[in-house]
Amino acid sequence: MAKVKYYYDAETLSYRKITRKKRTTFKYAFVFLVAAALFAFLFVFIAGQYIESPKERQLARELQNMQLQYELLNKRMDDAIAALENVEERDNAIYRLYFEANPIPEEQRRAGFGGVNRYKKFEGYDNSQLIAESNKRLDIIEKAIVVQSKSLDEIAKLAKDKEKFLEAIPAIQPVRNENLTRMASGYGYRTDPFTKARKFHFGMDFTAPRGTPVYATGNGIVKRADNTASGYGNHIRIDHGYGYVSLYAHLYKYNVRVNQRVKRGDLIGYVGSTGRSEAPHLHYEVFKDDERINPINFYYGNLSASEFNELLRKASLENQSLD
Repeated sequence: MAKVKYYYDAETLSYRKITRKKRTTFKYAFVFLVAAALFAFLFVFIAGQYIESPKERQLARELQNMQLQYELLNKRMDDAIAALENVEERDNAIYRLYFEANPIPEEQRRAGFGGVNRYKKFEGYDNSQLIAESNKRLDIIEKAIVVQSKSLDEIAKLAKDKEKFLEAIPAIQPVRNENLTRMASGYGYRTDPFTKARKFHFGMDFTAPRGTPVYATGNGIVKRADNTASGYGNHIRIDHGYGYVSLYAHLYKYNVRVNQRVKRGDLIGYVGSTGRSEAPHLHYEVFKDDERINPINFYYGNLSASEFNELLRKASLENQSLD
């Protein structure tokens, strides 16, 4: 039961009962509630600033772990870029140079992506720059890998073509050294054995006994094996591709047929003295794009340096040819 309070009235010299108006009571109650609410709000706000909830602590740990993972990802991307740059350097400085392909410019390998901002979706977060930059670097690496992959595909094709080219071009002596009597005449002006006039000799004459094996100097297809060309007698022509053709003249007999595929070192015929020939020998010519060229430049496949120098010395002598 609420206590009854009194106050002394000096005019009446008596005690009077204290009565509180309802309006005053409501006013005090309202002020109290507002003050309590304000205090509660301040308490929650201050606590939120300095005291983490379990949920906030969990999110903070996840964010910290995510930042760490992005830093590790960037470190791995640094290592990947270093390895890729090493491959790119060898690609430009060795592989593409060897196969006579133009180097790929750096700006083409490292080009970004124009147009629409691909990284807008990462904006508006605490670590937006870190996330966007990581994704940007990853995109550039992926593009560089695609460029390098295409370059290696091109190099592989060029290597295959180069291998075919190296196998095809004439690269060995058509008669083995141990079977030679001598290298009778080289490419250049020589004395004709029949007219004694000085004229240009378009091949090389290898003197050897009749029946000495003659070998294909490169991979190719036999285009002719007949005696219908003037002066050559029994002769063979091999088309090596890439504009190269080799000719073997004055043969005793053939060991191949027209349209037969041959490989370098295959036995194709035997030394003879058919056609316009003074003695048993092989007359050998090399054509490039239908022009006769000096065969002396095509013996790197089976001659040592000293043997080649000796052959070069003999081929340069302006003597009498055998055809």
